[in-house]
Amino acid sequence: MAEKKKSDEKTTVAHDKLVTMGREMVQEINMSESPSFLTPVRSRSNIKSDPDTGALYLGGSKETRTFVHVSQAKKFMQTVAIASKLKSFLEQGLHTSIRGLYYQLKFSIGEDVDEELFSEQSESNPLIEDLEASLDLKREDFNLSTDRKGVVAGNMTIKDKFGGDESIIDAAKQGRSGWMIPSDVDNGMEFVDIDADYVLVVEKDALWQRLNEDKFWKKNNCILITPKGQASRGTRRLIRKLADKKIPIYVFTDCDAWGWYIYWAIKTGSMNLAYLSKSLATPEARFIGVTMSDIEHYDFLKKLTITAKEVDIKRAQEMLSYPWISKHKQWVDELNIVLKTKKKIEQDALQGQRLTFVGDYVKEKITSGEILP
Repeated sequence: MAEKKKSDEKTTVAHDKLVTMGREMVQEINMSESPSFLTPVRSRSNIKSDPDTGALYLGGSKETRTFVHVSQAKKFMQTVAIASKLKSFLEQGLHTSIRGLYYQLKFSIGEDVDEELFSEQSESNPLIEDLEASLDLKREDFNLSTDRKGVVAGNMTIKDKFGGDESIIDAAKQGRSGWMIPSDVDNGMEFVDIDADYVLVVEKDALWQRLNEDKFWKKNNCILITPKGQASRGTRRLIRKLADKKIPIYVFTDCDAWGWYIYWAIKTGSMNLAYLSKSLATPEARFIGVTMSDIEHYDFLKKLTITAKEVDIKRAQEMLSYPWISKHKQWVDELNIVLKTKKKIEQDALQGQRLTFVGDYVKEKITSGEILP
């Protein structure tokens, strides 16, 4: 009875969807049918881009996996095992990582069966993504956490309910370290107060620290975020939520195809997570730099360029092939300059003239409106 009561009390959307999924399979079995699982096709051929915003999303192609199918039986069984374990996490109110989930399931077939349910985590990860896409949820909704990678500072207060406790987090009082952005910024977390004219996303942690030391966020009334490289899901979700508050989002990265792709992953979402773009993509985001054009505008940068490697050139060529990027002439021009000159420049180079120039650069770009779409 205790188990049933706990289940009855669990009313989250994620739990309800998992229960519904299981009941539908049982119903199919009772009707002497093979239990099935319908999931969107997540291959490149089914990834589309919104013609207006450029945001990536999955098309309408779907595939049905069934238990009574030689090539699908194991994957189907693995998917059901994952769904069952996620349901138990929700009922217990406990969180773990995708690595923790893998170990929970690795030898779960039975003590007398000399067979692993999962031999590698690379088998379980895609199936978690299948469940996300099929049930229109995020793994964080299943109490699965991912690495924390982003940091924020600024006039933003958050209420966080976690582990039975409630905390008030003031991002303006986190000192030199800032507030580490968790993987889940939705469940049990809400904004209490935000006072900012814009959000500045700085690719590198070192540049974030430079601006934080100058109290750039305080002097310019902004929220300062660093994804510390490619933005994690939690960081992208936080940026999306701030954009929903009608706060302008500006992104500041290295001047190379890799830094620029960090911007585009924030703006339109990534192909790998196209099924989550409505939650993670921020089409309103704008790019303030660094650009190849800056090399001509700021003379001291001409001596601070770096020769682009072959992987940089290849990445730039790939970006030109993406229609959601190539439709913007300014971006085509920037990428072509990289291909022609085979040069790139790091955002760190803006410190070449003086350390505090980084802040001046950002203010000048925003004030002048010299930004890219």
